[in-house]
Amino acid sequence: MRQDLKLFSELCDFLFEEEQKNPVAKPIPTSELFQKLDLKLGNEGVVDEALTNTLKSIIERTPKTASKSFFNQLFGGRIGKAALGDLLAVMLNNSMYTYKVAGPQVGIEKEIIDNICRLSGYPENSGGTLAAGGSMTNLMALLMARDSKFPEIRTNGISQKITLYTSEASHYSASKNAVLTGIGRNQVRFIKTNNRGEMSASHLESVIKNDIKEGYKPFFVNATAGTTVLGAFDDIKSISEVCKTYSLWLHVDGAYCGSVIFSKTYKHLVNGLDFSDSFSLNGHKMLGTPLGCSIIITKHKAQLHHSFSNEADYLYQTDGDDFNLGKTSLQCGRRNDALKLWTLWKSVGTNGLEQIVDHQFELAQTARDYINSHPDYTLYSYDDSISVCFNYKDIPANVLCTALYEDSQLMVGFGKFNDTEFVRMVTINTVLEKEDIINFFTTIETYVSKHLLKNVSHSETLIDK
Repeated sequence: MRQDLKLFSELCDFLFEEEQKNPVAKPIPTSELFQKLDLKLGNEGVVDEALTNTLKSIIERTPKTASKSFFNQLFGGRIGKAALGDLLAVMLNNSMYTYKVAGPQVGIEKEIIDNICRLSGYPENSGGTLAAGGSMTNLMALLMARDSKFPEIRTNGISQKITLYTSEASHYSASKNAVLTGIGRNQVRFIKTNNRGEMSASHLESVIKNDIKEGYKPFFVNATAGTTVLGAFDDIKSISEVCKTYSLWLHVDGAYCGSVIFSKTYKHLVNGLDFSDSFSLNGHKMLGTPLGCSIIITKHKAQLHHSFSNEADYLYQTDGDDFNLGKTSLQCGRRNDALKLWTLWKSVGTNGLEQIVDHQFELAQTARDYINSHPDYTLYSYDDSISVCFNYKDIPANVLCTALYEDSQLMVGFGKFNDTEFVRMVTINTVLEKEDIINFFTTIETYVSKHLLKNVSHSETLIDK
């Protein structure tokens, strides 16, 4: 094992060098993947130098999510103390279902949950758990809402027309989870948004009224704190008033930007969060922990237990339910995803997490200021968002982003809202500074002038590289 740890250290050094030399790995076409890299598994093992060289070649061609050229997804960067916690979790290899096998790691998870409940304005008797990702925490919220409204479904199955509501700009997991739970995609109602991508509370109420008239039974509303494209925040307070009127469970999907609860400056973006029934956030997004670190909390701790507990004498043999975390988890065997957030939080304090969150908004403002000061750019996103959406010189966003990726210049994606497609950069990468934001734009400008534009006039002409 010690030899393997030495090799791990060597591979980390190689990775750090690669991130500096080649911040955007040269992509391998899928048609060439198995020819370019030795990924085949054989009867005989590969050891020592041959294995090391193979691993280095894989590292070399793997996307560098911690580089300063990575703007592609809603995560990025690397924070040492958080990575330390994740590495320790791997070495300790505890499963989080019982106190007997996890020991003090249970206390670490409970401390995180209790503090997030407090920061969210939830009462002291609230509860929560960690799950494999934001889609799963949204699924757990949906199941709790369903079981709370229709407890007979747990034993008899669904025998009536039940409906759930989410904005047309929300995460795709709303539809996926409706399929997985047997509710059905056709029972998902997509609520209109305004031009900022925020759910309309008035349209929500109108659709609910019509569903009740048609014999449906509404039960669940999913609001979003940070939509995946524009990074918009739904008006939780106005949505909560509709939910209260019709006795609906309100979940706030804060997977992307729910961590604003740590910021005194930006916490107002989730005003009304204390009126929700459940809330989720991803530590691996705004807080910068390694993947994955998804957390769900709920005011209704008993419902968490009712929806996910099952008796298993072979497993739960010691200690009370409050310390046997498998009783409130969708999973049985579950890796320790709490430790990496705890080591980060412990090392920087709540104030340090606030600085991490605030810094991302400052970077986004730097990007918007740059765009607004350069006439060749068109801005499509708004203040109070860490998604910066724009177009440059009327070049189709998908063409620009794909070219930058294939030529190993930048990793950035594109999105669409109201039939307009644009580049979507996110300032969530924890290693970025303001000069990296400026460099992002100058890289685009230099690349376009050299490779993409033949003639900049009334209409730009794209040429083959």
